[in-house]
Amino acid sequence: MPKVIAGLEIPETAAVAEATRRIQETTSPLIYHHSRRVFFFGLIHARRLGVEPDPELLYLAAVFHDSGLLTPFSQVEQRFEVDGADHAREFLLERGFSTAAADTVWTAIALHTTPGIPGRMGPEIAATHLGVLTDVLGLGLDELEPGRLGEILAAHPRGDFKNEFLRTYVDGLKDRPETTNGTVNSDVLEHFVPGFQRTTTVERIVGSPWPS
Repeated sequence: MPKVIAGLEIPETAAVAEATRRIQETTSPLIYHHSRRVFFFGLIHARRLGVEPDPELLYLAAVFHDSGLLTPFSQVEQRFEVDGADHAREFLLERGFSTAAADTVWTAIALHTTPGIPGRMGPEIAATHLGVLTDVLGLGLDELEPGRLGEILAAHPRGDFKNEFLRTYVDGLKDRPETTNGTVNSDVLEHFVPGFQRTTTVERIVGSPWPS
């Protein structure tokens, strides 16, 4: 039988089971529990908004969304979100998912830290983004039914999430600081890495090779 937590069903598919095992083996308990909570919170947001994401695609987007922080899947230096998105798309295509489905998961992961855009896109993309915002920033936390929230946290506890997540965030970015330019990720390095200063858009425009 499918596992149900807080009235929310985890899809019972081979891809879901394999992705779950892979994230448990290649990341950390922090990322695993965070990613599962993102799935549940994403489903709650979807229902509140009256949209119906494909639960399997939403799960795969949620479970892989931070994988690029701990496992650099790419052969080039790029944003951690794109690392995770590339890996997830490859995972889906190798298992016979359509290109459209793989691209949906890729977009949900690649844009999950980008404000203002994913919420206007398809249900899987929007729900992933909103689930991340709830678990990381507390978006809509006061609207969650206490019993349902308690059940989710009992299954996937936060522990010292704020501090541990920020440490993981820094560790995943400090060796590729240039990839954080133009993203919210640069805030993390500016706060925690002594001497780090991002290159601003103004500096890039003024310093371009154009004479005017």
